[in-house]
Amino acid sequence: MTPDVSSPDLRFKDLCLDAADPHELAAFWTRALGRQLDDTDDGGWRVVPDGAEATGIWVDPVPEPRTVKTRVHLDLRLPSDDVTPLLDAGAVLVRGRTDAEHWWVLADPDGNLFCAMPPAPPEWGFPPVERPTPFELNVDCTDPQALATWWAARTGGEAKTRGGPYWWVEGAAGFPWSFWVFGAVPEPKVTKNRMHWDVVLRDDSPQALLDAGATLLRERGDGSADTDWWVLADPEGNEFCAFLPGS
Repeated sequence: MTPDVSSPDLRFKDLCLDAADPHELAAFWTRALGRQLDDTDDGGWRVVPDGAEATGIWVDPVPEPRTVKTRVHLDLRLPSDDVTPLLDAGAVLVRGRTDAEHWWVLADPDGNLFCAMPPAPPEWGFPPVERPTPFELNVDCTDPQALATWWAARTGGEAKTRGGPYWWVEGAAGFPWSFWVFGAVPEPKVTKNRMHWDVVLRDDSPQALLDAGATLLRERGDGSADTDWWVLADPEGNEFCAFLPGS
């Protein structure tokens, strides 16, 4: 399905992680990605984007520990067939490469899973990377086609599939990586995601998102000048924060 891309409802802004120890987790991702670390002065930290992409990774403190499998995760492209630099940075190997799945599954210091892929074959047309580099954002869901199509329509992207349990979105407004992937899992979402994304709205209200099927979880401000954004959920309950135009 190709939505009307002339005026998307929103653009992708940033990626956010919850953590019991935000400094430890942000420091790990800084080492893993070869970035710089920035203190946000509010108890959180930011992994500063490099010159090739505009998206940072915000790591915010929360009191609760992670209790279930990560439903949103990053895939990294490696510069070589060697996952050792990520292990040296503090990752834990969860699963090695297999004949069927040619990537490694690792966990960061807070237990969030992520995947590390070997260099792409030359015929795929992707340039080599000099350090571990995000190239996909993955979201577990029960209906990948419906959720990919929903986000494509909101962002002016295009939902695609080759069949099977995966759909993905390409060309989403503001999205910094190659693919926004939605993969089928049997279990429904039962608790707040530890990783979520921020978006910037086209309008001064999230009403277009609510009309399309989003759920309002918290009003903008909500009595505090420090929460100048809305918290919403997509049709499968994935939380995201929506900021005013120009944010």
